[in-house]
Amino acid sequence: MAATTSRTLELLSLLQSHRHWSARELVDRLGVSERTLRRDVERLRDLGYGIESMRGSAGGYRLEAGTGLPPLLLTDDEGVAIAVGLRSQATAGLRGAEHTTLSALAKIEQVLPSALRRRIDALASHATVGAGVGGRGGAGRPAPEVDSELLGALALACRDSERLRFTYTDAAGEASDRSIEPYRLVPVARRWYLLAWDRQRDDWRTFRLDRIADLFPTRVRFEPRPLSDDDARTRVERALRYRERSVRARVIVDLPRAELVEHLGWYGRDVVADGPSRSVWPLEADFVENLAMALMWVPRGIRYRVEGPPEVIEFVAAQAERFAAATRSA
Repeated sequence: MAATTSRTLELLSLLQSHRHWSARELVDRLGVSERTLRRDVERLRDLGYGIESMRGSAGGYRLEAGTGLPPLLLTDDEGVAIAVGLRSQATAGLRGAEHTTLSALAKIEQVLPSALRRRIDALASHATVGAGVGGRGGAGRPAPEVDSELLGALALACRDSERLRFTYTDAAGEASDRSIEPYRLVPVARRWYLLAWDRQRDDWRTFRLDRIADLFPTRVRFEPRPLSDDDARTRVERALRYRERSVRARVIVDLPRAELVEHLGWYGRDVVADGPSRSVWPLEADFVENLAMALMWVPRGIRYRVEGPPEVIEFVAAQAERFAAATRSA
């Protein structure tokens, strides 16, 4: 009896995950005969599931809408997603549906394993509602996929004030190892962001979740800084607005990384090595003029090359002409 029930539930899961299955596909997946498959289909119909049978070469089975709501099979991730959504609606005060929302939430959470309940608690308490920011992630642009396991792990780390290490790839494609203290998860314009204190840069940083890889929980706790949900949302949205209007460039300097970092001090925190005797210094500023001013920090007499968008290259070239003209007139 237990094997029959387990097989019937597996059949239901297959029918819920795919619009149409041929009889042969289901027989192969379940490892049963066509006669046994027909019996399992009848068991599901007795439970209230509408299952349509189709004959012919394209025949098979399809789960259709019924007159009532039969039991549903949910994966762990689906259960977490539904519970978090119901909690959000309950706390937002969904008008006219407070009782049904809380009733549905209670039924789901009653049967959830403790590990999943921990993930839901963490997501609900450390995910801040965000707003749209200036055209990012518009309706025509598909949202990047985010691993639900990563989302849950980050939420737990935020809740437990646990330091994390991971590899982060920025918008320019540069990867770097980060050591951070996580605070809040903020969804903005169909993307998820993590607001964290970057221990190497000694400042707040915003990380896009789909660019995080190789997450490593350190099991080391930290004393959290005061931060409200409004503060977290404001910091993330400000960071995204800055990135939208900022200009970027790369300065390739003929110096080993250690020597350039020693010369630049704090401003050389993002310098990366490009071989034993050359370094790459990424620059970012809100105006091209401010970015060009940073070039004056390159050590005197050292050759360097600037790479970036046309507006940066044209501005630097124009300034070089002005400097040359100024010295000629002198």
